Amino acid sequence: MSPAATREQPLLQGTPLLIAAFALALSNFMVVLDTTIANVSVEHIAGGLAISSSQGTWIITSYSVAEAVCVPLTGFLSQRFGAVKTFIMGMAGFAVFSALCGLSTSLPMLVICRLGQGFCGGPLMPLTQTLLLRIFPPEKHGAAMGMWAMTTVTAPILGPILGGTISDDWSWHWIFFINLPVAAVCLFISMNYLRAAETETSAPRIDRIGLILLVFWVACLQIMLDLGHDRDWFNNNFILTLGILAAIGFLVFCAWEITEKFPVVDLKVFRHRGFTVATMAMAACFGTYFTSAVIIPQWLQSSQGYTATYAGYVTAFSGMSAVFIAPLVGKWMGSGKIDPRLLVFIGITWLGITTLMRAHWNSDGSFWTFAIPQLLQGFGLPLFFVPVTTIGLGAVPVSETASAAGLMSFLRTLSGAVATSIVTTAWDDDGRISRSELVSQMHPQMTQSLLDNAGFSLGQIRGVIEQQISTQSSAVATTHIFLASAGLFFLSAIIIWGAPRPSGKVDTSAAH
Repeated sequence: MSPAATREQPLLQGTPLLIAAFALALSNFMVVLDTTIANVSVEHIAGGLAISSSQGTWIITSYSVAEAVCVPLTGFLSQRFGAVKTFIMGMAGFAVFSALCGLSTSLPMLVICRLGQGFCGGPLMPLTQTLLLRIFPPEKHGAAMGMWAMTTVTAPILGPILGGTISDDWSWHWIFFINLPVAAVCLFISMNYLRAAETETSAPRIDRIGLILLVFWVACLQIMLDLGHDRDWFNNNFILTLGILAAIGFLVFCAWEITEKFPVVDLKVFRHRGFTVATMAMAACFGTYFTSAVIIPQWLQSSQGYTATYAGYVTAFSGMSAVFIAPLVGKWMGSGKIDPRLLVFIGITWLGITTLMRAHWNSDGSFWTFAIPQLLQGFGLPLFFVPVTTIGLGAVPVSETASAAGLMSFLRTLSGAVATSIVTTAWDDDGRISRSELVSQMHPQMTQSLLDNAGFSLGQIRGVIEQQISTQSSAVATTHIFLASAGLFFLSAIIIWGAPRPSGKVDTSAAH
């Protein structure tokens, strides 16, 4: 169908168009929500499954890894089965695995189901964007993308709040069960209203070897990072073997993808300096930002006595301020008068400054002591995310935009999973070291005497001292993590100037 015919006879119009757009926006909202809803529920899940908090983070990393691996396959699946059918199959699978996550009774079962949830959910986010652009006429594409962007921004705000409230008032299982009615509504609407928007199908070639290599080295790397801490890292033969296999698999994957005519991940786009620099900055910053969203609620619950609900309130503040600044960033980018590199530099530097504020946290901090840096941080997020995508995609030819956007999305999501595994391990190790240093320097005689005079037994006195040591060592470890994170933010802010300024208008519709 020609563009003119499409404009004269839109695929959908009136009420059907609004209903279909609502279903697509709601689907995107649900998928993005699931990336953050479990963050504040880790302590509840760990307690319910009798596992450690560090093992509880596997629930977060498994979803992110599966989503990252599946995103590059979206184009192939859409060409093979059609965009609407792929969307419906992904939504149905997402609902099934959400139910299985809620029914899980062990960590292995929950991790496997989260992997399935991530595999099915991975294509949904880019497909909602694609289908919105398809059902709306060209003159309404800006409004459609604005609606899509708002669901992407607001979902991380409600994720921690919903996750905390549900875990405290009901059960952690319900953070997965709530997906079922949403998925049912979206499936019903999609099957009844989106059929007209189905895309043509073909038999595209898929790089099977590249896909196998991708899954292989990413799986080896993530398992190594998740299990390494508990098994003494490379002093354990299994972890050493995983590390070697991950390295070899990565090198073979790179060599294969560079020479493959139809690669599953087009690594050739890295020849463009602007794309490489922007992607490096995005991966480093997103990984650092994502780890704070994982560590903060865990620390507040394990050491500060916060409920999951209030830990969710603290975490959600960063998204609230981002909602207000995002429209301004879009306006600045649209004007073309401001260098996007300057916006990225300001945004990343601002993230570093707010992270330094967290480096002064201590166990005596109030709710607002923890919430204000989160609120301030939100102002820097749109300044970073929107322009860095423009810089990256603006550095590649139009013919490579889709490949570049998919690769950026893959590395962004993967960086969150990898960084979470690394930082939670470093956080736990630093806590042990801080504890040893505090114990070696403590003089508990006065405290013991005061508690003894107050009528405490010897066991109670030891319990009070032990609790104080644990609380303080955890606080010290947390501030150390934030100091290192701030340094990484500042380094990334400098790196972005290595990218050339985009020339002309950049089509970012392929980004997700």
